[in-house]
Amino acid sequence: MSKIKVMNESLANKIAAGEVVEKISSVVKELCENSLDAHAKTIIVSLLEGGLKSIEVKDDGEGMEQEDVRLAFLPHATSKLIKEDDLFFIDTLGFRGEALPSIASVSKVTLKTCHENIGTFLEIKGGKVIKEENANAVKGTTIVVQDLFYNTPARLKYLKSESAELAGCVSLIERLALSHETVSFTLKNNESVLVRTTGSGNLHKCIHEIYGLNVSSKMIELQNSNDDFDLYGYIGKPEILKSNRNHFITMVNDRVVKNYDINKAINDAYYTYKPDTKYPIVVLKINTDPTLIDVNIHPTKQDIKLSKINELYDLIVTTIKDALYKTLLIPEAIKKPEYNEIKDHYVEHFVQEAEKEIEQYKEKDQVTFDLSYIDKKESPIIVNEELKKLVLYPIGVAHGTYIIAENEEGMYLIDQHAAQERVNYERYLKALKEKEISKIGLLFPIPIELSSSEFLIVKNNKDILQNMGFQVEEFGLNTFLFKEHPTWLKTGYEEESIHKIIDILIQNNGTFDPVKFNEHLAITLACKMSIKANMHIGSDAIEELINQLVLCDNPYNCPHGRPTIIKFSNYDLERMFKRVMN
Repeated sequence: MSKIKVMNESLANKIAAGEVVEKISSVVKELCENSLDAHAKTIIVSLLEGGLKSIEVKDDGEGMEQEDVRLAFLPHATSKLIKEDDLFFIDTLGFRGEALPSIASVSKVTLKTCHENIGTFLEIKGGKVIKEENANAVKGTTIVVQDLFYNTPARLKYLKSESAELAGCVSLIERLALSHETVSFTLKNNESVLVRTTGSGNLHKCIHEIYGLNVSSKMIELQNSNDDFDLYGYIGKPEILKSNRNHFITMVNDRVVKNYDINKAINDAYYTYKPDTKYPIVVLKINTDPTLIDVNIHPTKQDIKLSKINELYDLIVTTIKDALYKTLLIPEAIKKPEYNEIKDHYVEHFVQEAEKEIEQYKEKDQVTFDLSYIDKKESPIIVNEELKKLVLYPIGVAHGTYIIAENEEGMYLIDQHAAQERVNYERYLKALKEKEISKIGLLFPIPIELSSSEFLIVKNNKDILQNMGFQVEEFGLNTFLFKEHPTWLKTGYEEESIHKIIDILIQNNGTFDPVKFNEHLAITLACKMSIKANMHIGSDAIEELINQLVLCDNPYNCPHGRPTIIKFSNYDLERMFKRVMN
């Protein structure tokens, strides 16, 4: 007797649901993407108990034809793929025909839809149609999903708490809103509004609506393209950083994705502008030919496969680095409230009050209200070349660590270690890039003894040391003798520097990248060879350090991402001492 049996449709759908529907936000994602594919301009998501009890998604899209309503809940039924070749030109968010049947197989679903003034109502429980009838002709589609996983207890127990599931839904709606800034999104939980965007088509305004003024006022606009990709978006200044990559919001052809290579490019672009454990807020839109991407590698469609990833990597890194370099990065201790910011404060206050009144008096979701937004003026871009002319006069040192300097614009605090780190980093990096290397011989060669494994690694990579300007020979058991070194090694610290270089060479064994090796080496040497906090230096050394800092290519932060200098403007000082009161 045959042991292999064909699963019935109900069981197959429940198994498929486990791939597509993992949590509440998975359902919200699939339903919202269907609304976007239906060209909706307004999407309202209403949850009860974080979606554990009920999920409702209402849109004003083009709706579904009556004969298509039942078909939409059949496995692999889709209006977005007609022939096999369409897989190479996908321009919709949903296309696999898995979402609706998977959701319906593990929940209770009701659907109201209208297409060309013909309304349809459908009720499904556990994948079986309970009722189908005509309905009122209200533009768009409303779908309600209740009691998710009620018939699959094994999956139900893996749903998290209301707050955890709700947090996932909030994050999802924020990302969808940023990817479709022309669409108005509203997310409610237990009738309380958590997210609301106006669908104005202005990405910067959408960022403001989601993150607030403190973030939106510190975003840098960027735009660039090459032969295959177009980039547009906003990146956060290094002064606003998060503890994880959750705020890397990236879209490819308006699809929100989580792609390792794209995230790596963003993080690499901020190299030396931030600490390794902190991450910026980035909203980045990437547009390309659909034939260069494969969105069919995962059921949730959150990850994609990209052709020409090296070209995209270079474009992202170059564009972000250029935007950071061209923007003023000296943080001010106190930010003066500008007129537009004051207006925004009161606008937000009155908007909140108006929303309370609207919720009290309007009929539920029957009236659309337009709460206007006042666009903030973009800050002018200040190029680093202008800042290199900055003249600072040192007047003292606080706590043996912070140099106090002044000019006609205000007072500056300079972290002496971070400042010298930046100076040394750029000096080392420049020296490592020189084709003609100046060398100096050692009167007393330096022996470096290693373990057997370390000796073999260095031996296999000895050419790297020679290309850097070292003359090195084998000298007895597991030992190298350094007879010559490049002149940029700090006098008196030659042996310590050589040990650091060898340590980095060993760490990078097997994955050697000349550019990253040089940067890593420059950062390490710069840190170890710089003046430390609480270390006294004379007035001449202080003046020289300041002069060297303002001439740096990027004088604003050390290579680990910490600020080197903070400004207290004259206004800041007068405000702190209440000489001015506004």
